[in-house]
Amino acid sequence: MRKIIHIDMDAFYASVEQRDFPEFRGKPLAVGGSPDGRGVVATASYEARKFGVKSAMSSRMAIQLCPQLTFTPPRFDVYKDVSNHIRSIFRRYTDLIEPLSLDEAYLDVTEDKLNIGSAIEIAKEIKNAIFQELNLTASAGISVNKFVAKIASDIQKPNGITFIGPSKVIPFLEKLPIKKFFGVGKVTEKRMNLMGIYTGKDLKRFSEIEMVQHFGKSGKFFHQIVRGEDNRPVRPNRISKSIGVEDTFETDIHEYEDMLEEIKRLSEKLFKRLEKSSKFGKTITLKIKFSDFTQITRSKTFANKLQKLEDIQDFTIDLLNNLDMQDKRVRLLGVTISNFNELDPGDEEAVQLTLF
Repeated sequence: MRKIIHIDMDAFYASVEQRDFPEFRGKPLAVGGSPDGRGVVATASYEARKFGVKSAMSSRMAIQLCPQLTFTPPRFDVYKDVSNHIRSIFRRYTDLIEPLSLDEAYLDVTEDKLNIGSAIEIAKEIKNAIFQELNLTASAGISVNKFVAKIASDIQKPNGITFIGPSKVIPFLEKLPIKKFFGVGKVTEKRMNLMGIYTGKDLKRFSEIEMVQHFGKSGKFFHQIVRGEDNRPVRPNRISKSIGVEDTFETDIHEYEDMLEEIKRLSEKLFKRLEKSSKFGKTITLKIKFSDFTQITRSKTFANKLQKLEDIQDFTIDLLNNLDMQDKRVRLLGVTISNFNELDPGDEEAVQLTLF
């Protein structure tokens, strides 16, 4: 039986900014976006979250919810340095570390380096080290598998620690609202509600065959996970499903030539990241968000991997040319490469590198 810890930093970007700039402390703060309503919020401080401000929300909506909101641009170089320090703390206890992003990771401490033996004590030491060395707080979830540990880390945020032992896993999952289950978005939640599924206990009434009939492959996952069956290991070398870049513009663009320039710029940044990771894929995706916040994506898959900057640029432009962009005003463009032929079906999510 594994001992899994999920560490999740508390409002990471915003907490770093409040730590480094006293004028932000105790105030509603948004990292990313802008006071003129452009862009999107990357992270909101807990003071801002009380008003309903959250990540991926448009600045315009955030201001409506919290007129006194302060905006600050992200400093990803600083966040990355802090994240590296946090991971160095993790490595004191185990080498089985699976980062999900800069601010969260799974740790398998079934056999810890310091022979502490208790996952709870290890989580406490890690949280204390992060606070003492970085003046930041983290929340921890501890359980026998990744799924339950991740949910547990969110229960007592911020600066919390939650342990769900083997005997408590099934009762915990039965009481869990269905929207808390990984893979259950708003659409799936509505479909499940129509079936009378509101909690894990409701979900357990359905057989695996019934779940697969309604939800395909995801149905099998839901059937297993509600019974505490999650055998996914913590993987130190987690495979990314996609690598991409995107940018939200300060002013909407509508001229074709401006879109071409942005696509070329984004393609160059994307190509550098592909080279750095030594990963090239066969599928290219163009993402466009319009001034009215509607969004479309267009993709094309090739027989061979796209390993030249010129190909990435040309094929992205081809995707753009196949769209009717007349009189359309664009607030965001993004380019993503995927289909690396190295995908692991156990991956939870794509690792998306985003420019703000």
